[in-house]
Amino acid sequence: MTAALRELGTHLELKRADCILSWDVTFGELNVDVAPSNLVDFVDFLRSDSSCRFSTLVDITAVDYPERAKRFDVVYHFLSMYQNQRIRLRVSIREDDMVPSITDVHPSANWFEREVFDMFGILFTGHPDLRRILTDYGFRGYPLRKDFPTTGYTEVRYDEAEKRVVYEPVSLVQEYRQFDFMSPWEGADYILPGDEKQEAK
Repeated sequence: MTAALRELGTHLELKRADCILSWDVTFGELNVDVAPSNLVDFVDFLRSDSSCRFSTLVDITAVDYPERAKRFDVVYHFLSMYQNQRIRLRVSIREDDMVPSITDVHPSANWFEREVFDMFGILFTGHPDLRRILTDYGFRGYPLRKDFPTTGYTEVRYDEAEKRVVYEPVSLVQEYRQFDFMSPWEGADYILPGDEKQEAK
């Protein structure tokens, strides 16, 4: 399988050297880094080329690297049912960069791109309806960014007196707890109920 992926990577590099920044096969996956300006052309090529035929868009997501100048990687996963192969595209962008929408090539990208916008704040140019899809319309921030606070900014609750949903700043009634994820039985120096039967044997 790895040999077939390397062969595909070489084929892509020969045919579309103008689009590919680099490629590698890692953990049995073909990864291709693409410049944002060439993304739509390359995705269209992957779909139409007879050696590729990546006709199924499986997923679009992003990864946040706050310490990098190009903070985000937008990641695309494609499947070729004809060739029985998968490919992953990565597009690295700065925080204020925009990525061209691939909805003209893969209409199913519509909701995937909306989700990436909603969770990371990445804008897709040419998207027909770029708005939040998972969070509320008045939601503040982007929950999957690494700098988003785990408590969030706003609390949503139903107010019985006002008979409506109300939004309030987060107020923790106790200090935010840090968990050590140890089992409650680790390091216990007492006998749990029922364990005395074990001692009696």
